[in-house]
Amino acid sequence: MEALLYFALWGAMIFLMMRFGCGAHVMGHGHGKKRGQQDSEQAPAEPLRWVPPDTDVDPVCGKTLATAEAKPSLHDGTVYYFCSQKCRETFEAAPERYASGVTDPAAPRLERSHV
Repeated sequence: MEALLYFALWGAMIFLMMRFGCGAHVMGHGHGKKRGQQDSEQAPAEPLRWVPPDTDVDPVCGKTLATAEAKPSLHDGTVYYFCSQKCRETFEAAPERYASGVTDPAAPRLERSHV
């Protein structure tokens, strides 16, 4: 009988800790959160969506182009747009030359009339 009382006491203590203590978030109750109140972290967030710009500059030849018809390439988490397959291949062969955005005088530049 003593063992039964011992386990019932521990069971009640664990229940109270889970209900009101540090385990409350496991049961759906936050720290100090009232019943029915939503957590700001649990609020449904709008999914992130990337929208490309309307126009961009080809990093290889410097031509301004509409991104809808451009040939894209991804480098270090950034999308670059190209006016032609030739510009894209040139970029992908040596992206560090063109990706910085700073014009390197030693880097070969394609003429705008190459398309």
